[in-house]
Amino acid sequence: MKDILAIILAAGESKRMDSPKMLLPYKDKTIIETVIENIISSKVDKAMVVLGATGNKILERIKELPVTHCFNDNYKEGMLSSVKCGFSNLPDKYEAAIVFPGDYPGIGPDVINMLIESFRKTKKKIIIPLFGGKRGHPILISYVYRGKVMDLKPEEGLRALPVKFPDDVLEVNVDDPAVLRDVDTLEDYINELNQIT
Repeated sequence: MKDILAIILAAGESKRMDSPKMLLPYKDKTIIETVIENIISSKVDKAMVVLGATGNKILERIKELPVTHCFNDNYKEGMLSSVKCGFSNLPDKYEAAIVFPGDYPGIGPDVINMLIESFRKTKKKIIIPLFGGKRGHPILISYVYRGKVMDLKPEEGLRALPVKFPDDVLEVNVDDPAVLRDVDTLEDYINELNQIT
């Protein structure tokens, strides 16, 4: 059985925040540290962080954590450019990659493990969490779709992948609304802090 890898997207400019959102305090750490720790506490075998706008600051913060990283020189082109940077820096052989936006600190290991287990129990190659009938993050993508991801156009985004291959999509119902909660604005951040128990 080959590895399940995680691509953590942390290259954005945080335009709707006054400061780099990945480095905002969350619990006793930062958002990006929390995301990484949730992922490495799951059944994911290896994790890689895609860096960009504030890459050096983030790297300084996460340098002791067991993750690799790559720099997306095209981060201004949007999230898909970071997804492609991640895929292009993965090893040649693996089983699947979980694309995990770095601003979802509320998603714990249980959700990640559900996606991995669902992937291994079925023949579906694109696994997406569902809460309240809405698709969330992260998305698990089999190795067989690596080339298709790299062929996506910027105006399509990663969301086009399941649209193009609907018969290969499995939606997994989860009981955690965190799969729908990203931190884009100060209001989002305050809301996320209010969810901490």
